Amino acid sequence: MTTHVIGAGVAGLSAALTLLRAGHRVALHEAAPVAGGRARALPDGTDNGTHALLGANRAALRFLEAVGAREGWIEPEPAGLPVLDLADGSARRVALSPLVWGDAARRPTGLSPRGLIALLRLALPGGERTVASAFARHPALLRGLVEPLTVAALNTPAEEASARTLAAVIRRLGAPGAARLYVAARGLGPDLVAPALATLACHGMVFRHGARLRGITQAENRAAVLDFGDDTVELEDGDSAVLALPPWEAVRLLPGLNVPTAHAPILNLHFAHAGEGPVRFIGLLGGLAQWVLVRPEGVSVTVSAADEAVGLTEGDAAARIWPEVRQAVTRFGLPGTWPAATPPARAVRERRATPRHGTAPRLVPPRRPLANLALAGDWTEPALPATLEAAVLSGEAAAAALRAA
Repeated sequence: MTTHVIGAGVAGLSAALTLLRAGHRVALHEAAPVAGGRARALPDGTDNGTHALLGANRAALRFLEAVGAREGWIEPEPAGLPVLDLADGSARRVALSPLVWGDAARRPTGLSPRGLIALLRLALPGGERTVASAFARHPALLRGLVEPLTVAALNTPAEEASARTLAAVIRRLGAPGAARLYVAARGLGPDLVAPALATLACHGMVFRHGARLRGITQAENRAAVLDFGDDTVELEDGDSAVLALPPWEAVRLLPGLNVPTAHAPILNLHFAHAGEGPVRFIGLLGGLAQWVLVRPEGVSVTVSAADEAVGLTEGDAAARIWPEVRQAVTRFGLPGTWPAATPPARAVRERRATPRHGTAPRLVPPRRPLANLALAGDWTEPALPATLEAAVLSGEAAAAALRAA
């Protein structure tokens, strides 16, 4: 009994691990030269973006534990997230957990009693509306907390983003420890992808890279043949497959699937800057940059919901963002030299990074569109936005669907 997992992103890695633990033989096929999908590290080990997890991401943290990578994820700001408002230069540490907001010094800007009631109302089940309309009477809270959280989690502007989807995120932050923020100390390559592949290999998984699935031959509501161009794989009785691919690839292989067609971009900028001291994570308001991840080997900046920024040239983006980074790190006293001249930078543009999480009904396909084939991918989770957490959960759900079949 062999299951062929197509796509070695986080969803595919999660599905493969779950299936191997259930006794399946697993073959993992990846079109790219390396595993990791959108979450992979760049060839030099730099993260492709400022990927972070929260304590509420229990599935993702459980996956890290299972592959022996949990110790590589550290909490860079245990005292609260440093946030610099570029509009007025104010700097403060903001607690992400509502349980700490009794401390006025760590309370989000604009959090009044009525604003707190608005947050509580958002967390309750209700009708659909945009995030911006839900907080129209609380503009300071929207700007200082809700909009940054919306852009980070949903990758969609607050004027368009679904309040119902954001509510699913906020409901997870109320438990003790749920708002603790973690980042990969060395990068997603050594702290996620490499240990996952090593663990899967120890379980007997076969990994093929450079193998793009060209087509699927169906017979009697089953996937019968997987066509990889240079070779084909016939699925025998008991064999199965998981498609852990982006939506446009899934619908190419299975025409007629309900998949999201509108996507939002992310712009990642990586500065070559040798630093001193520990890993740090800083939030920015009022500028182009939103999140700054500082490691000894470099600085990574993420611009989510980057509809306009993604079109900037590499030079223009670096010239605009570096002064913001420099202002933030000096304001919070990060050690080292931070020159005024913009250091070398590399831009990574993800033009279809995630689906747009708007207020229209979500297009979610069935988990198992064929009798022996299941779908995985962050976009297939019906309630959560497309994140690392959703990717892990989708892989587990795809494996469970095949085992049930």
